[in-house]
Amino acid sequence: MSVCLGLDTSCYTTSAALCTTGSGAGDSLFLQKRRLLTVRPGARGLMQSEGVFQHVSRLPALVEELLAECPAGCRVEAVCASVRPRPAPDSYMPVFRVGEGFGRALAAALRAPFYPATHQEGHLRAARVGTGLAPDAPCLALHLSGGTTEVLRQDAQGITRLGGTRDLHAGQLVDRVGVALGLGFPAGPALERLATDGQAAARYPASLRGLDCHLSGAETRALADIRAGVMAPEDIAAEVFDCLARTVARLVLAGCGQSGLSDALLGGGVASSSLLREQVKARVAARNRRIRLHFARPELSGDNAVGVALMGIDRLISTQKEAREHGGDVD
Repeated sequence: MSVCLGLDTSCYTTSAALCTTGSGAGDSLFLQKRRLLTVRPGARGLMQSEGVFQHVSRLPALVEELLAECPAGCRVEAVCASVRPRPAPDSYMPVFRVGEGFGRALAAALRAPFYPATHQEGHLRAARVGTGLAPDAPCLALHLSGGTTEVLRQDAQGITRLGGTRDLHAGQLVDRVGVALGLGFPAGPALERLATDGQAAARYPASLRGLDCHLSGAETRALADIRAGVMAPEDIAAEVFDCLARTVARLVLAGCGQSGLSDALLGGGVASSSLLREQVKARVAARNRRIRLHFARPELSGDNAVGVALMGIDRLISTQKEAREHGGDVD
């Protein structure tokens, strides 16, 4: 059984995963391990240098732990790692060099191919697991996280950016408001729990122009409400999720209308919120029932190496197929 090791060293998570060629679609999730990086209380993030240090300290042990659980008879035949945030020439973050360097060295030691990927492509590949969408099926994709809020077209040719935020990312809005309310970082789950006990009245602006959005206005209003003490924390949290749901729903509707696509895939850490999912579903269905929404599994929404490992499996299968067709050695 062929196995690919996937590595992802993002801004806040060290991740490793093993996926197999066991399923015809390449969606056989095998094993995964991930550890959140440590952020000091009250902080809203990490410096890249600190992230690099934590990845260097944690990745070897994480991979050792993962490989120790690999059953006998399985052999790592490829290594795939995210080497930059997104598939663009100017996309770069130091944290991804940790996974890339470790992955290249390990692949060389194993005499296995090394496949470079990007963090964003890994997110979207993982988001397709269990949706019924083939890896290269055309769809509108929304990547919603602390570092990215983009509207994309994804197909066999790759990823094309159609729009996204012009200022604050969706996850930044959640984390900044959450930390201001005294919650830990990352604040998503805790803020969502608060929001379920609150009431929203569309107090925070959902500003859109075409497929571009602005979220800084919502942050300004929320922080002002916190300082003034005029609203209960539960209601502030509810307003944040209401603002995000209105924004995301409008982006889906506009994106599908502009691109002509009927399938919309939502992934990234922010998309793991069940509250946000339900609100977006209701808003999109009320406007256009022909749009099919696909959400990443909650455990595959946040940063993870599963999508990266699956991209490696896709590449490995393709390479082996080409070798067979040309009469080459596939071992």
